[in-house]
Amino acid sequence: MLAGLGGALALPRAGWAAPSFPAFLAQLQAQARAAGIPDSVVQATTGTLVPNQQVLKLDHHQAEFTLTWAQYSSRVLSQTRIATGQQKYQATQNLFAAITSRYGVSTDVMLGIWGLETNFGANQGNFNVIDALTTLAWDRQSRYFGGEVIKAMQIVAAGDAPVANLLGSYAGAMGQPQFMPSTYLTTAVSFAGNGAPDIWNSDADALASMAHFLAKAGWQADEPSSEPVLAPSTINVAQTGRENTQTIGYWEQLGVQRLPGAASLPSSMPAALLLPDGPGGQAFLVYQNFTAIRRYNPSDFYALAVGALGRMILS
Repeated sequence: MLAGLGGALALPRAGWAAPSFPAFLAQLQAQARAAGIPDSVVQATTGTLVPNQQVLKLDHHQAEFTLTWAQYSSRVLSQTRIATGQQKYQATQNLFAAITSRYGVSTDVMLGIWGLETNFGANQGNFNVIDALTTLAWDRQSRYFGGEVIKAMQIVAAGDAPVANLLGSYAGAMGQPQFMPSTYLTTAVSFAGNGAPDIWNSDADALASMAHFLAKAGWQADEPSSEPVLAPSTINVAQTGRENTQTIGYWEQLGVQRLPGAASLPSSMPAALLLPDGPGGQAFLVYQNFTAIRRYNPSDFYALAVGALGRMILS
């Protein structure tokens, strides 16, 4: 669940042998210098690197499994996570209100992303980002990861964060929002406007950066991303799915029922009907903001879980 990473981790491994790590590293260092990175930063960040064996192990042995929505949601929408989110919200209500006022992004979606990405900042990863990205760039022969190494060097060169602070997942996603270095450079913000964004230690900067990402992705203020509904068993499955947008009124005419307490929305609002586990399972209407969440992580399950977690925390 990595903002800016997209489908990179799903790419097939390169079909050719990688060059030696020292040779690859020398090429990468030359590219960094050509991009304007001072030699002192290049040496400080990559001068003593060797392949990170733990990164290689995790990358080579990614679990291959398929979960149903019922299985996935039961894992990520635990009562423990919901309770933690409620405690976090109680402690930061004023902060959420201020961020919503500035960016127009609702509290529930920020809570949902915060909870799913790093369990509200508790599980950010402890890999040195430049180390991890360089290892992946070499092993995968990946221009994408190589470019992210150089972006991470730019963060260091700008004085935004020292190398020791660039910690994250084995795939290079950083801080509480799990931003890739390129996303940090284009999207992370200092909420107070003082200094560089600290998405690792500052809840304000982390949440504001998430909100900024969603605002740039087209978030519509005062609109939900999704909502659970009741769908008749006779619904034509061919009409469902994100790409089949109709209106709320259209779905209601087909027998889809919105639940008590749902947001007041015009019947003309565009909506798609999702049946993540097929007929007989849960059903959701999804709106434009659902697409904005999928810019953060291009998974229907993820976007549905973000909406559900936020609703559960605030209910």
